[in-house]
Amino acid sequence: MINPNAKLVADVFAKDIVMKPTRDGFGTGTIEAGHADVNVVVLCADLSESTRAEWFQKEFPDRFIEVGIGEQNMAGLGAGFAAADKVPFIASYAAFNPGRNYEQIRTTIALNERHVIICGMHAGVSVGPDGATHQMLEDIGLMRMLPHMTVINPGDAEEARKAVVAAAKAKTPIYIRFGRANVATFTTPETPFVIGKALTVWEGEKPKVALLSTGAMTYQALQAARALAADGIESIVLHVPTIKPLDVEAVIAAAKRTGCVITIEEHQVAGGFGSAIAECLSEHYPVPVTRIGIQDVFGQSGTPEELLEHYGLSASNIVEVARAQAGAKRPLK
Repeated sequence: MINPNAKLVADVFAKDIVMKPTRDGFGTGTIEAGHADVNVVVLCADLSESTRAEWFQKEFPDRFIEVGIGEQNMAGLGAGFAAADKVPFIASYAAFNPGRNYEQIRTTIALNERHVIICGMHAGVSVGPDGATHQMLEDIGLMRMLPHMTVINPGDAEEARKAVVAAAKAKTPIYIRFGRANVATFTTPETPFVIGKALTVWEGEKPKVALLSTGAMTYQALQAARALAADGIESIVLHVPTIKPLDVEAVIAAAKRTGCVITIEEHQVAGGFGSAIAECLSEHYPVPVTRIGIQDVFGQSGTPEELLEHYGLSASNIVEVARAQAGAKRPLK
């Protein structure tokens, strides 16, 4: 059995693996960034408890701004704070931020290249019982289309913390996606995180398929990789926390090793992470690409586990897709 590189990831198969929502990484990350830079401020749209913005509020009450239910106003305020050399994080549910304030993000933040960190919480179907209205599945597509915008989708709470700290120093508009459900913490404090870089977290000796995943789906991909290895199908798992700018070199390298790519995301397949990978490979190294994600439907109420299974995002479904695609046609020379 091929094991993940111990230097990069925790024992993802341990029974006592730590489970936390990635939004916890926002809370701890903003406090760390706040101690490092007195210009860091946090704005929230009436959801400080749910977003974990209240953690920053308790630590730095004079640097926290409760905007109320006014996400459009929050985006404009964020741009203004950035113009005054502050480092603003603006936080709300992803359905509202960027869902409700997209025009203000586009015009006041992206167009002017303001260093505002837009934090979309409770993204994906794993929000669970809140249902379709709050299960934002289109945010990656919306944000990666914006010029100057960096798009980050951390895999777990520890990586989310690092992403927040890195974003505070990045000097560019940034969107970071966070989840509500408890997910496995598969990275460690020593796991490297660099904006724009992907990470190979599993690598078989003679891989037949590359599993390219983003966000918490990487844990499902790692589970699938172990099951595939037991069947004699070796694989690569490339964790891609930064969707824009994409680590083109790592994506092409994975495709060259295997000749067959599967993308995995908790997002619409149209315009999202899988689309970014397909665009990259179609231009640089064409190989068969299968996209696992939400297939042009809205979400619904259920437990996170039920919904991941229903929409084909569980490790068992990844295994079935990989088995079918492992023998896909190799790229033309």
